[in-house]
Amino acid sequence: MAEAAAIDLHALRAAQPRFSGLEAGHRACQGCGQSLAARLVTEAAGPDVIVANATGCLEVFTTSWPQTAWRIPWIHSLFANTAAVASGIEAALKKQGRATKVMAFAGDGGTFDIGFQALSGMIERGHNVLFVCFDNEGYMNTGVQRSGSTPHAASTTTSPAGVHSTGKRHLKKDVLQIVAAHHLPYAATASVAFPRDLYAKVRRAIGVEGPTFLQILSPCPLGWRHDSEATIEVARLAVETGFFPVVEIERGYVTGVMPIRQRKPIVEYLKLQGRFRHLLGDDPHAVQERAHLQALADRNIEVYGLLGERPSVTDTTGIALVHRGASVEGAAL
Repeated sequence: MAEAAAIDLHALRAAQPRFSGLEAGHRACQGCGQSLAARLVTEAAGPDVIVANATGCLEVFTTSWPQTAWRIPWIHSLFANTAAVASGIEAALKKQGRATKVMAFAGDGGTFDIGFQALSGMIERGHNVLFVCFDNEGYMNTGVQRSGSTPHAASTTTSPAGVHSTGKRHLKKDVLQIVAAHHLPYAATASVAFPRDLYAKVRRAIGVEGPTFLQILSPCPLGWRHDSEATIEVARLAVETGFFPVVEIERGYVTGVMPIRQRKPIVEYLKLQGRFRHLLGDDPHAVQERAHLQALADRNIEVYGLLGERPSVTDTTGIALVHRGASVEGAAL
């Protein structure tokens, strides 16, 4: 009994795994950023949620009949109507007087393109739903086709790089700003490379009454053609180069950013991915496109003020040093 009384209950609880609405044993590809992002979102949201999930990779690899990897109420919707289905669930719960939070999950195809009309309507009507976009920058489930989220100059099966092409000709849609133009209470971006930041944003969004939006950069080893063990490194470099700004917007105003402590050139991000391999040589077109992508990253840094004035526990280096159970004040810089 004396030995049992000496157990540090706080340390024991801190060491126990958190609740996760997504169980292991699903059929995602090795190194899948989307599966990691979905697990982190459900851990942060807790068990009192209902999820509407668009057609796509996440739906396919988690629900191969007759099995499911979900431990929370979950419904499969179409590519186009995830936000509409979530809106209906939210309205029914409100009628019943229940406070269960509704979340809508979709990839970039179900957010930027096919599902945007329903998303816009959900926000405009003010439904109390958290819409999460797992952004892997292409239609990966159907063969790595380009989407409205695919970056400029990336090579896909429908925008292949070749003798007469340097990949996708168009720019990635700035969906965060498009969503923010609806003046919703909270919209943000996050990356799987920074779980602590992602956790905080999910909990912030869950606590808001009204529509909220979270775009999570979720690298796809298959579509981006990077090594499966490089997922976190790629996701981190996207942020450290300024190519994917991590920001928060409330009612149309930028209220927070993740500062970049050690800024990296865009080539450090590109060289890890086969979809940008055609941009790494000395060909004049490759040089021009690299400069174009660097300019896009530079513009993000300028617009959002992403270069921190001094080291911080919330910048791209400091936030990765704050471990579970450690105080922010005591974190090493």
